[in-house]
Amino acid sequence: MGRIARIIDLSHRVAPGITVFPGDPEVEFEAAASLATDGVNVTRLHLGSHSGTHVDAPSHFIEGAAGIDEIDPKVFVGPAVLVDLRKKGEREPVTPEDLAPYVGRLGAGVIAVLHTGWDRFWGTSRYLDHPYLSPDAARTLVASGVRAVATDALNVDETRPDGDGEYPAHREILGAGGVIAENLTNLAGVDFPDPLVSLLPVKLAATDGAPARAVALELI
Repeated sequence: MGRIARIIDLSHRVAPGITVFPGDPEVEFEAAASLATDGVNVTRLHLGSHSGTHVDAPSHFIEGAAGIDEIDPKVFVGPAVLVDLRKKGEREPVTPEDLAPYVGRLGAGVIAVLHTGWDRFWGTSRYLDHPYLSPDAARTLVASGVRAVATDALNVDETRPDGDGEYPAHREILGAGGVIAENLTNLAGVDFPDPLVSLLPVKLAATDGAPARAVALELI
């Protein structure tokens, strides 16, 4: 059994004022108890199920599908293939041709991680202008056997300023029983081969998604 040489944190901090999907609840923290008056510190949290680095469950788009608490944890953890998409520009679709060099390494149990480099725009308006999966590219991932797709952008689909859209990549992946992790960061720190990635989310009951502490592990 391998030992852990390094753990690379792939998660944004969840804090008031962070970027959220257009129309989603803003993140707010407030003191529910304090050491001075109650003897303990407790913080009341107000946030959406897709705040910060998070995972989408099939029920996010598919009626009657599994919530985040119903998914086998093994779906969230596995060997990862980082797909380098850093040459993609604003609102440029990712095509099957972009995925072609990686398809032979994809398969059941593998996590496809889309490295767009767009995390560098986190906290700015440009963060919404990320590259996104074309419907054919999403179908390519599903056909390969992948059931967990992650990105360092806000969305695997195109993000419109009003939040509207058809979301074909979401429907393709979640409709196949898969999960989607969004708002990863620091993928450039994964500078070693064959990373093991964990996207384990908070186990919220009957919920369409949940924040996650995503990490990449180097095993030796």
